[in-house]
Amino acid sequence: MPLIAIVGRPNVGKSTLFNRLARRTLAIVEDRPGTTRDRVYAHADLEGREVTLVDTGGLEVEPTTEMAQKVKAQVGVALAEADLVLFLVDAVQGITALDRDVAQALRRRRQPIMLVANKADSQSRAQDSVQFYELGLGDPIPVSAYHGMGVSELVEHMLEHLPAQAPEEAPAEGVRLAIVGRPNVGKSLLLNALLGQERAIVSEVPGTTRDALDTPLLYEGQPLVLIDTAGLRRRGRVEVGVEKYSVLRALRAIARADVALLVMEAPEPATAQDAHVVSYILEAYKGLVLVVNKWDLVPPEERDEGRWAQAIWEKFHFLPPSPLLFVSALKGWRLEDILPAALEVALGRSQRVPTGELNRVVAEAMSAHGPPTKAGRSLRILYVTQADVSPPTFVFFVNDPKLLHFSYQRFLENRLRQAFGFSGVSLKLVFRGRERGKGKAWQPSA
Repeated sequence: MPLIAIVGRPNVGKSTLFNRLARRTLAIVEDRPGTTRDRVYAHADLEGREVTLVDTGGLEVEPTTEMAQKVKAQVGVALAEADLVLFLVDAVQGITALDRDVAQALRRRRQPIMLVANKADSQSRAQDSVQFYELGLGDPIPVSAYHGMGVSELVEHMLEHLPAQAPEEAPAEGVRLAIVGRPNVGKSLLLNALLGQERAIVSEVPGTTRDALDTPLLYEGQPLVLIDTAGLRRRGRVEVGVEKYSVLRALRAIARADVALLVMEAPEPATAQDAHVVSYILEAYKGLVLVVNKWDLVPPEERDEGRWAQAIWEKFHFLPPSPLLFVSALKGWRLEDILPAALEVALGRSQRVPTGELNRVVAEAMSAHGPPTKAGRSLRILYVTQADVSPPTFVFFVNDPKLLHFSYQRFLENRLRQAFGFSGVSLKLVFRGRERGKGKAWQPSA
């Protein structure tokens, strides 16, 4: 996926535009300079083109405080990896000395730079945006990220500047399995144990793996690719420097994987950090297998898998039903179960349900439990079809998508899982109105 970095001086509306393009609130927005200090990532769909957005802190070319220096370092990392840079300026305040300094620094970069005049929420302010030609970065594009004005035109220009979409990888490459998790849970040791050789460096020091390692192998005649990644931490807990690159590459590894093996630590599984790693996987609609490593560290009298599984599912109540394995990479316990479970999930991601059976199951679900009413009206599902696989995408043609309550969407998804399986598979449900045909994509849930 191409990476788009949003940069600019403090308080020009970078986070607001980030949230608008991501179509959900991820970055904190406050009318105060310096609110965003760390980088925030999000996968987004720009008119059918999948991209990764990066929100950054306010940039100062010559930072005078330690925090400003750290923010500049974060912006530098984002710029180094970016395929396209959106440089935001403030249409209300006009050109400032800091804008000129930032523009001068950006003109030396190799990536395409798009100049975006934010807060242009009136015709006069949009016309006044011509003043930004002085920055020497081409045509300024007036938008109002807060009100959504001009954003669709901005997206069109962004798509023109993105690199050509890479061709689909050859199916012969095989199913791609990304080994992910927080630092020091034994991901590299697990990779070596699965391969039977020293492919990745193993160390007790957290953060040893800094890049994504691809290893092809043949498993029972089926080609696979194992991807070892750096440890992912909770947003806001990532250190400056090389670890930033590691997290970005791990996120990209998830994006190009079919199934993610989430590795947790037996003494303390299902932590808050584990939950955040899961969120990355669900946002990308990837398959999921839960692997509790270091099972050998649990005393024999406490190895009650049923009790441990119940505790994990209570913490991960938002997850779809997924394979859960208790293993020890060090001792070699139950490692033979991991690849078959991952392949079963990969098979579920490519499953296609016949339209007739799909509509029968949905009709039975509605007969058993009808949708709630809203202002005297209730949702009516006219027709259902599966539009795509990997992830399985189901399009519901309804009388009015606004009548759908999130709890009923979860009910329908659970019925689909009961009828057709999809263990460890994130489902995408899209609801389209009968007249306008505009759908609303829902996030996967249990």
